[in-house]
Amino acid sequence: MSNRHNDRTPTILRRIVDRKWQEIDDRKRRAPLADLKARAGDQPSARGFAEALAQRIRQQRPAVIAEIKKASPSKGVLRDPFHPEAIAESYERGGAACLSVLTDHDFFQGHEDNLRAARAACDLPVLRKDFMVAPYQVYESRAIGADCILLIAACLTRDQMQELEGIAHEIGLDVLVEVHAPEELDDALTLDTPLVGINNRNLHTFEVSLDTTFGLHDRIAGDRVTITESGIMSRGDVTAMTARGIYGFLVGESFMRAPEPGEQLRALFFPED
Repeated sequence: MSNRHNDRTPTILRRIVDRKWQEIDDRKRRAPLADLKARAGDQPSARGFAEALAQRIRQQRPAVIAEIKKASPSKGVLRDPFHPEAIAESYERGGAACLSVLTDHDFFQGHEDNLRAARAACDLPVLRKDFMVAPYQVYESRAIGADCILLIAACLTRDQMQELEGIAHEIGLDVLVEVHAPEELDDALTLDTPLVGINNRNLHTFEVSLDTTFGLHDRIAGDRVTITESGIMSRGDVTAMTARGIYGFLVGESFMRAPEPGEQLRALFFPED
């Protein structure tokens, strides 16, 4: 993986990816790849992230990936005090299908321990939300208990995505591939994963538009699952998606600012329950 950037990678992602390679080098010195592979192999079976979403979608009910994150580069700290286990329990009560946990430290104030704590506190499958660029991180994700990893097309080449997905599936992890533009979707659709996330936030300008999902969803075949990410703020946003047959959602920031994140989730997605 000598090419450390996709040519289309936005500036903010270039900074994150450059830092991620430094981080991987540091981690390899502390925990060699062979040790990680052994720890990954000792993990119990993954919880089935893709299937948990599919079960909801077959019922034509929102399949919500509820995100746990303390901070973001653009908004700063979102939640303080921050207790991942309590948030996970709240999300499970609120009707989430899966969790997403930020583990990037430098830009999102995340940590692997947040994923461990959240997963131990509930029965939901968990996505490790981080910037995957190397096989080392895929084995690390399994070793810390993740059930799914994220591949961001904006910062990976097609070959990189295919390599990382192959390793993930080999060791029992599901994969969510995230896109924002048509050319990224073309690369993503070469993967085997059914999970295609469409990020409504433009990482060059940080503007958010739900039209991004509407425009790209029509190009995704029915055997795939579209997951709309960012910008879902109201019941109207939810019904606009479900009216187009989009039942997968990844939501975090609005929940993180709520006193009880799971109650906010239920109010947004399941007010009739």
